Amino acid sequence: MRTSGGQMNISSATLANTQRTIDSYEGCADDYSRIVDQFPWPSLEAALRQVATAAGKGGQILEIGSGAGWDADFLETQGVSVRRTDATRRFLELQAARGKKGELLNVITDDLGGPYDAVVALCVLIHAPRDQTGPVLEKIVAALRPGGVFLVSMRDGDGETSGAYHMSYWRRDDFALCIKEAGLALEWDAHRVNRDGDGWHTFYARRPE
Repeated sequence: MRTSGGQMNISSATLANTQRTIDSYEGCADDYSRIVDQFPWPSLEAALRQVATAAGKGGQILEIGSGAGWDADFLETQGVSVRRTDATRRFLELQAARGKKGELLNVITDDLGGPYDAVVALCVLIHAPRDQTGPVLEKIVAALRPGGVFLVSMRDGDGETSGAYHMSYWRRDDFALCIKEAGLALEWDAHRVNRDGDGWHTFYARRPE
């Protein structure tokens, strides 16, 4: 399948796992949107502000996996334009119901467009199979303008699981290496433990000029 990152071979198992994850979100999108905080926690707010500053007033940001759209709402208060995307139709319908336009996009199979001043992918690339993480990151790099920035969060751990949701886990150093191999310069990263006791890594990287 042709993508902005070049030719990728995507197995039928990967496509099936991806579709199962999407289907699961279709069934829980309403509940998910109600329980997710509408306002970013302080450290994430600071990171989103940094993204908006890097993009500049009127800058174009691609958000992969917008979900309920709360992070995009915050970014837009900072004077940037956000292309809201998700692979789950129900999330887009919920955003449309409050006047927010989003587009259907599957980061594994679809072209990302661009160039963008920034790409944001929070709590979404955890669903990409580990063997697709490198190709997906390369697509993101190709979608960024030189000097553009990338903000991403990943679950801490090892390996991957395939249930109702396909989940990939990454240790900090391993994912930092993936970022570097994709052609990005890592500027900072942070670790936090959420209310459920799960560890998360946040990475902020830049495409070199």
